[in-house]
Amino acid sequence: MEEKFKFPTEQIDLPSKGLIYPEASPLSKGVIEMKYMTAKEEDILSNANFIRQGTVIDKLLQSMIVTPDVDYNMLLNGDKNAILIAARILGYGKDYEFIYTDPINGKSEKATADLTTLESKQIDESLFTKGKNEFNFVLPFSKVTVTFKLLTHGDEQKIEKEIKGLEKVNANGSYDVTTRLKHTIVAINGNGDTATVREFCENMLARDVKALREHMAKIMPDVDMKVNAVKSNGDVVEGIDLPIGVSFFWPDTGL
Repeated sequence: MEEKFKFPTEQIDLPSKGLIYPEASPLSKGVIEMKYMTAKEEDILSNANFIRQGTVIDKLLQSMIVTPDVDYNMLLNGDKNAILIAARILGYGKDYEFIYTDPINGKSEKATADLTTLESKQIDESLFTKGKNEFNFVLPFSKVTVTFKLLTHGDEQKIEKEIKGLEKVNANGSYDVTTRLKHTIVAINGNGDTATVREFCENMLARDVKALREHMAKIMPDVDMKVNAVKSNGDVVEGIDLPIGVSFFWPDTGL
């Protein structure tokens, strides 16, 4: 009889608290179970094809998630960030060493941050409708009401694919802003016609685009990536943005 090994796991809280996911999705519980990193996952991290294709981190996270029937493409970007941080802790521990460059004197030195101190951003749950990833916002200048969604991993994949396709047609064009809007906004004044939405996005006032971005950033469930870091000389640097570089999942590459 084949022996099966039971790997230790941890439950990870999702910043969204599961509010945007359909009730049938296991993500709606607001937690996800992940296993500790094993030799199998280290094989993934060293897989040259995954690295070249830019899929290595997604392959790693998918391998470490043990909650059954999770649709990885449905993961909200902020929830994916929480899983990313958890994967690093479960793989190599809570201490993350990186190079900190002092913005005043430009000097660089090693610093260490405790990843377990990272916390989820506070969200206003009254703005969420349980099981629905849709929100309304009145654009301050055009006074148009847009219905928008918070982007998921699957959305990001579609956006990347669409931009690459457009760039093949016109290599000198820039399509990031309008393409992201077209995948974010789902209705204009209640009208969800795709052609209407896309036309509006292409002609949206820049001031309204800025206001929508700021509103989305406020309500987006995510991990607060600001940390306190201890420099090699013992000094503490407070409230810096966590730099996620090569050493995040490849700590043995050296700094």
